[in-house]
Amino acid sequence: MRWIIAFFLFTLIIVLSEALLTFDPSRLPAEIKFASSDVFTLDPQRMSYMQDLRISRSLFDGLCSRDSQTGLPTPAVATSWETSPDAKIWTFHLRPDARWTNGDPVTSVDFRNAWRRLLLPDTAADYSELLFPIRGAREFFAWRTNALAQYAAGKKHDAQTANALWDSTLATFDQMVGIQTPDPHTLVVELQSPVPYWLDLCAFQTLAPINQASLDRFTRIDPISGFLKSDPGWTKPGVLVTNGPMKLVDWKYKRSMRLEPNELYVGPNTPLAKSVEVVPIEDANTAVLAYESGSVDWISDLTAEFRADLAESSRKWLDRHREEYDLRIAAGASEDEALAALPAPDPALGERRDVHILSAFGTDFWSFNCRPLLSNGRVNPFADAHVRRAFALAVDKVRLTTSVTRLNERVATTLVPRGSIDGYLSPAGLPFDVSRAREEMASAGWIDRTGDGIVENAAGEPFPTVDMLYMTGNPRVKNIAIALAAMWRDGLGVQCELRGKDGKFAKEDLRRGNFMIARGGWYGDYADPTTFLDLAKTGNGNNDRAFSSARYDALLEQAATELNVAKRMEILGEAERLLVEEEMPILPLCQYVTLYMYDPAKMRGIIRGPRLDQRLSLLHRVDEQSARPTP
Repeated sequence: MRWIIAFFLFTLIIVLSEALLTFDPSRLPAEIKFASSDVFTLDPQRMSYMQDLRISRSLFDGLCSRDSQTGLPTPAVATSWETSPDAKIWTFHLRPDARWTNGDPVTSVDFRNAWRRLLLPDTAADYSELLFPIRGAREFFAWRTNALAQYAAGKKHDAQTANALWDSTLATFDQMVGIQTPDPHTLVVELQSPVPYWLDLCAFQTLAPINQASLDRFTRIDPISGFLKSDPGWTKPGVLVTNGPMKLVDWKYKRSMRLEPNELYVGPNTPLAKSVEVVPIEDANTAVLAYESGSVDWISDLTAEFRADLAESSRKWLDRHREEYDLRIAAGASEDEALAALPAPDPALGERRDVHILSAFGTDFWSFNCRPLLSNGRVNPFADAHVRRAFALAVDKVRLTTSVTRLNERVATTLVPRGSIDGYLSPAGLPFDVSRAREEMASAGWIDRTGDGIVENAAGEPFPTVDMLYMTGNPRVKNIAIALAAMWRDGLGVQCELRGKDGKFAKEDLRRGNFMIARGGWYGDYADPTTFLDLAKTGNGNNDRAFSSARYDALLEQAATELNVAKRMEILGEAERLLVEEEMPILPLCQYVTLYMYDPAKMRGIIRGPRLDQRLSLLHRVDEQSARPTP
């Protein structure tokens, strides 16, 4: 009864809201609406979250794009490219007719400026290291970091001195870093050594260009710190200048974001929809209500508590028509075309066709804080690898995927999804073994000395209550956290306390190290093991755990200079073995599956590949009549 009342009330609110919108002659309802987590930033160099990157793919075109079917790099702003015989020098040829939304031409300098910005420690970008393969890039990052430290330690802090440091930075970049712009439509990049996945990197959104003039209006040099600081106002509607197939028309934080076609766009991703609206819905169950009422056309990450039941309803319908579906796929139909052509689901049988389970190039994990001290100044027990291994060994991942998530995801003992990268052999990882887990705890000095089921140290102090941080809005995450806490209580004799926070505040706690264990997860950005393994590299912008291992870093450095492909993969495999069998800063749980909710008889353009590189410009409505099976 409460479900029916909630559904009625929510539907009434939506209907009234849309009715009010119709009185605004300047804004018609968007052609496609989808529910998503709210966007953190539209600054391409500062992005790291999936929802931000998804929007960016429609707002910014990089040198390359990715084929929606194969995932392979294809031309975008660059129409062609060639490389030197030693694969170290890449020359990109840019479209002469590419334009920014303000009419400015898109040039090679726009890419150089964006990449320089990504390499500035001032930007505090998570992905600076993606450009370290470029000759001199790592050295420039270190030079600027040291120069800022020297400036801070100096006695003179004024505008003139800070500006002089910036002028020196620009000159040093030009001299040190292997990025050349011989003309407005040619970009030449010199790598330190060959990078097998370089083109894949060039399709990643943090390497997208920027319109420097529009950014400069919101940028200043801070005379106190010497830092180059940019106000986020440059990414607001009416201000943000982009070069992708769509443009930003409206953005109301936590309410909506609207994109429309960029009339100046010339490129391979011509938009099909007249308008797309992003509707941030914090509560996962409310998102389903919005979909059922017709207020959104697509849920980009279905995480409702009852999602396993919804998935089973779609699976039941498809199984009933499996033979016809397979015949249509064999005849060349896409998955959405084949689904839309099948007989409609029978509600009396509890069937539906709008829930789609997609394997993703990603791993669901929890992070251990590896800092010596916690944010409150107390000694951190998770700084000891014995403790981290104990917690990993005490987790029954099969029970998590069968009884908690009920989606039967593939259990993960590694960070890199097993079998996802050709030529890469994954290590075994750690099994579920409570006896061994208790031995690891004992090795770290934590033993149940009084027989009360609680482990203590040699001084008789109980193991600190474990602070488990997670982002709210996803019932699956909370349910997993509850199950993990129970496993660690029963298996190890420790107590846990769950702490759910809104995404923005949880993200800040992660950066400050204000947690003991935190929920994480990662989707691969390019087709190489390093897209996952770099997360544990010392100083990496995405290493919220502050894990550091000289052995591990040395293996990654060795792999970076190894020209033999098979040998390189062997070195990376050893690095991951060290990570998931010995050091364990990250606890892998399972390989991600993503659940989408949309009706293929009404909407198309969803990319189903494991990279999940959705492009909002491809979304479009279809005529439901034409999607029905022929008599």
